[in-house]
Amino acid sequence: MLRLFCILVLILVGIPSFSQVIPEARSRRLANLPGYEFQQLHFGFLIGFNFLDYHIYNTGARTSDNKYVARYAEVEDLAPGINLGIITDLRITRNLNLRVLPGVSFGERNLTFYNEFGEKVDEDPLRIKSTFIDFPIVLKYSAFRLHNVQPFVDTGVSFKYDLARDKQSHLQMKSFDTCLDFGAGLDFYLQYFRFSVELKSSFGLTNLHKLEVDADYEDRPYQQAINALKSRVFSINFFFE
Repeated sequence: MLRLFCILVLILVGIPSFSQVIPEARSRRLANLPGYEFQQLHFGFLIGFNFLDYHIYNTGARTSDNKYVARYAEVEDLAPGINLGIITDLRITRNLNLRVLPGVSFGERNLTFYNEFGEKVDEDPLRIKSTFIDFPIVLKYSAFRLHNVQPFVDTGVSFKYDLARDKQSHLQMKSFDTCLDFGAGLDFYLQYFRFSVELKSSFGLTNLHKLEVDADYEDRPYQQAINALKSRVFSINFFFE
């Protein structure tokens, strides 16, 4: 999934170089929304899809609760979720904008546990469902506009609060996370609004796994198998501004 995401980013970044090869007659057409990119402040909304993942640090521990057989967790079958948000965009310089994108997102991660012999511990994966309140703060750098198309890259930090923080599927998860965000995309200037497509990857800085000292006996093997869980999120977002 990460490899496919990187390929899509390279495609988006490379498109503008091909868009320069356009007929002269077409280049003389009037551009849509002239001067829109110079607005000091504007607003909009976004919708998108996310794929939630974990960077898993397994302990490889053989304990009595694990029956002295090590367990290893991995995420399988990335399921798409939904992103919804509001856009506040402040122009700082000719090519640099500060963006605040509060919103909500819904998603799910499926954790499968294997023993050290490669056999599944359970037939069904552990389903960890999340409902996030998101608060990303982003710096967006835009290249010069090519008629009605403008490429951009962005980076920033996002703060996430998971409303589904209670214990689920044998694991206790922390509710608050901080992520570093990196994205790239294209702005398309249409007749009445600007439509943008962005590919984004987010990397969590917080260990979301919370080890319970007094965990139930049936939960201990799962908790002792994991040392840390750090969030990884891949998204495709659509902006309407």
